Amino acid sequence: MTAPRTPEEVETLRGRIDVWLADQLASNPAVAAVDRDVDGPRSWFVRMLGEEKDVFTVRFHLDQRTLAYETYVMPAPEENHAVFYEHLMRRNGRLYGAAFTVGDEDGVFLKGKIDARWVDEAEFDRILGSMYAWVEQYFRPALRIGFASKFS
Repeated sequence: MTAPRTPEEVETLRGRIDVWLADQLASNPAVAAVDRDVDGPRSWFVRMLGEEKDVFTVRFHLDQRTLAYETYVMPAPEENHAVFYEHLMRRNGRLYGAAFTVGDEDGVFLKGKIDARWVDEAEFDRILGSMYAWVEQYFRPALRIGFASKFS
């Protein structure tokens, strides 16, 4: 297991993430808003504007060892459960650094985590871009499987 970052190292990384996210908000048209978690000093919410899924939020949380990230993709399917979950599990094999998971109330999330020592601007950019791309790529097909009768 990786040794925890010192409080100073965590604070330095938190500051770099703040700067990077401010830059994304100013320059990336897919980033609609960036908010800090009032209950946690090292959590951010990045509201993304998509095409397939109009709006979604990627949450980042930095602790002494890791940077975790997640987004809510959709509610539990209403039908075609086996095909729906098989579809998502097959997609997991194509993802790098994240996976589809089942969360609260059986909702579908996309979650990942990396060692804090690997977090730099390029890696943060890769993570945010990947989360955006995967939601855009996999949301609509999963929706059509899990809620097929609504599309008939």
